[in-house]
Amino acid sequence: MTRRRIAVISAGLSSPSSTRLLADRLSAATAAALTERGVETEVEVFELRDLAHEITDNLLTGFAPPALAAAIEDVVSADALIAVTPIFSTSYSGLFKSFIDVLEPTSLTGKPVLLGANAGTPRHSLAIDYAIRPLFAYLHAEPVSTGVFAASSDWGADADTVTPLGDRIDRGARELADAIVGRAPAAAADPFDPAHYLGEGRSFADLLGGGSGS
Repeated sequence: MTRRRIAVISAGLSSPSSTRLLADRLSAATAAALTERGVETEVEVFELRDLAHEITDNLLTGFAPPALAAAIEDVVSADALIAVTPIFSTSYSGLFKSFIDVLEPTSLTGKPVLLGANAGTPRHSLAIDYAIRPLFAYLHAEPVSTGVFAASSDWGADADTVTPLGDRIDRGARELADAIVGRAPAAAADPFDPAHYLGEGRSFADLLGGGSGS
C-alpha cells in the first residue's frame, strides 16, 4: 500500500479548542478517503499555541529554535497540508499568520492544502475565500476547491441541515485525497544540505557573512 504524509496545523488558542476539533475531523476524513484509494496515511498535527514563543523568537531573530525548525520541516516536506485557524476580526488569527510568515516563501509551492476555519457566527463563513485562500495562493500552494467553515452552531442542535458540517468535511477530504494521489510522493529533504535550514541558494558563507552579497 502506498504511504503518504499529511501535516496539520491548528491555530486554536484554547485547549481543547473547536479549531483542533475541526482539524481532527478533517484529517480523519482525509485519511479515510485515502484508505479507500489504497493509500496508507501518516498524520502529524501541530498545535501552533505550543510553538507561539518559538515563532516569536524566529520573527525577532531570523532563526528557528529546534522545536519550531522540526515542525517547519515536517510541514514543508509533507505530501499535503491541512490548515485550520479561528477567525478573528473577519480574518485568520495572528498566530496562524505568524507561522506562515516564518516559512520560506517558496516552501509550499505546489502543495495540496485543505483550508478550514471556525468562528462563533456563520457570518464569517466567507473568510476562507476572501482572506485565507489568497494567502496560500500567494505562496503558490494549491488549496482544494472546498474550504470547510464551522460556526459554533455547527457543533450543536442548531447545526445547518441543508449542508451539514459532516458533508462539507467529507467533500473537502475527498478533494484533498484526490489531489494527493494525483501527485508523486513528496521527496524527503536532505538534513545535511545547507538549504535545508539556511534557505534555498544560501551557504555557510552567507551565514558567516562571507557570501557574495556581504
